[in-house]
Amino acid sequence: MKRSIETLSVIVLGSILFHTDVSLAQVAEPFAYPSQGQSQEQQQQDHYACYSWAKQQTGVDPSQPDQISPATAAQSSQQGQVLRASARGALLGTVGGAIAGNTGEGAAIGAGVGALAGLFREREEQQQAEQAQVEATQEENQRLQTYYQAWTACMEGRGYSVQ
Repeated sequence: MKRSIETLSVIVLGSILFHTDVSLAQVAEPFAYPSQGQSQEQQQQDHYACYSWAKQQTGVDPSQPDQISPATAAQSSQQGQVLRASARGALLGTVGGAIAGNTGEGAAIGAGVGALAGLFREREEQQQAEQAQVEATQEENQRLQTYYQAWTACMEGRGYSVQ
């Protein structure tokens, strides 16, 4: 029985230490090169005019990124879930162990099972939060791409080569 408690503890601790990282690509900002000898001052004026026009046309302002991502909000609400599940499991295990005649072992098994259940719930919620983050980033990237297409059209109309 002691061996199974040790094995369960290793599984629980290993699961607590395992986290994934979502890496998401961002849309690259295009560069405009003066192809008709525009001065630096003219480039700045044209850049701002096209920025304003593209922002008005698309409703996107690339200088104002979203403040809080869905994954960040979800992660803050998950803190302590494993410990709460472990405590509930220990309480139930203590009751079960008292009935069977070994309170300490029952509490240890209950804590392990409770922690494992909490880890499974946390992992599922983490995956949902990561999926929401991926979807939000894809949507933001699409909006930025639309803005940059409008900005590019404006700059090309003013005599710039845009890459």
